Amino acid sequence: MDNPNSPNSPHPPAHLLDQAPGAPIRSGIPEHGRIPKYYAVKAKIADLIEELGDGQTLPTERDLAVRYEVARETVRQALRDLLLEGRLRRQGRGTVVAGPKLEQPLSLASYTEGVRRQGRTPGRNLISLDRFPAPEALAAEIGVEQGEPVWHMERVLLADDERVGLESTYVSVARAPALDRDFEPDSSFYAYLRDRLGISFGDADERIETVLATPREALLIGTPPALPMLLIHRVSRDASGHPLERVRTLYRGDRFSFTTHLGNSGA
Repeated sequence: MDNPNSPNSPHPPAHLLDQAPGAPIRSGIPEHGRIPKYYAVKAKIADLIEELGDGQTLPTERDLAVRYEVARETVRQALRDLLLEGRLRRQGRGTVVAGPKLEQPLSLASYTEGVRRQGRTPGRNLISLDRFPAPEALAAEIGVEQGEPVWHMERVLLADDERVGLESTYVSVARAPALDRDFEPDSSFYAYLRDRLGISFGDADERIETVLATPREALLIGTPPALPMLLIHRVSRDASGHPLERVRTLYRGDRFSFTTHLGNSGA
């Protein structure tokens, strides 16, 4: 008898025949077939989401519980998962189908350029712009002496007026002496450095991790504190290799994914 799991079998496992690339294997259902009730309801709601389309309102918890013959708490748990995954979003007192996640390239392209490429309108709301003497650790990262003046600029990131992230940028005052006078806070900082100050970016180091927002961050972004966030730390250098900026950016985990192109390093 053929083993369907053998690489030479003429009969591949049935679940692979209709497996969408990138989807969970076997749709996340264990081989023994026993799944939590909420997960089965989640799969049914996911199918409903596909039928409804972006921006359409989902039936109420009560209606879904009746439709799938389960308790409302079971429906509530399924909806929590779909909200965290970014398939749904709250709108007023209802729940609507969310659009596709924003794809942000892992490159030196700015947030503005990444959002525009997807047909969305980027924006930023300035929270604060402060000048202060650089403490030792920050001074080392942006290539200045301890105590030299630096800027800290904090902005909420927008896509079509939806709050999707929070960005903190540190740059020395020597690099951008008139930042508080001739920079439009809702515009691209990278474009300002390039076009107004003639500073070209060379390379950068980035670190990505998953975190929960602090209460303050959640309030500014407009999300529940329990919503997972993607946190990017970036230290950028100019074309001459000199440190330029230090950035800490929180992106909503339910609204963003990141893409990159990997080449052959020859290793």
